[in-house]
Amino acid sequence: MSKTIDLYFSFRSPYSYLCTPGALEIKKNYDVNIELRPVLPLAVREPNFFSPENLKRGAYILRDWPRRAEMLGLPHAWPQPDPIVQDMETFQAAEEQPYIFRLTYLGIEANRRGKGLEYAAEVSRVIFGGTVNWHQGEHLAQAAARAGLNLAEMEAAIAADEQSYTHEVAANQHKLESSGHWGVPTFVLDQEPFFGQDRIDSICWELDKQELKREA
Repeated sequence: MSKTIDLYFSFRSPYSYLCTPGALEIKKNYDVNIELRPVLPLAVREPNFFSPENLKRGAYILRDWPRRAEMLGLPHAWPQPDPIVQDMETFQAAEEQPYIFRLTYLGIEANRRGKGLEYAAEVSRVIFGGTVNWHQGEHLAQAAARAGLNLAEMEAAIAADEQSYTHEVAANQHKLESSGHWGVPTFVLDQEPFFGQDRIDSICWELDKQELKREA
């Protein structure tokens, strides 16, 4: 019997980006459906997460994710522009955020259209793969097209009922907390959380135990 895995994902998280190839392999190799559950970044969702006492959290991420990307053979560069407006010395997010809500709502709409994971993989690769000014021109439209989606149609759907996307983001964030974790990427299978892009093998181990591997 097919299972559903919820993937809690942030379009500002380099580790969310790094999990996408493995997540796509899970979807390909196992009888599972992966539902994308976009959430806002911790820096926006919990502004005190990067408090002055915890600046080493941000500093470590900036040091760690490029070497992990290199190890995985993935293109990597800190986004230009950053999906959130944030002081990179204090790690405090600005009140005005011109990018992250659009990205998050588009992720929700992609999932509603059955292509959430595929869209997240394509867009996060554009954002974290070295595309300068990823928010301009046709970059996002082309990423959506590679995932089998139409960006203009998605944005029209959001404009017609933006409140429902706001509510779904809040619901996703509540469900993430209820799962037993708070960070991204977090995969949830059978109400059990698997946190981190380096837990793909743990998820596969669990799926193997449940004999959910697709026939070759």
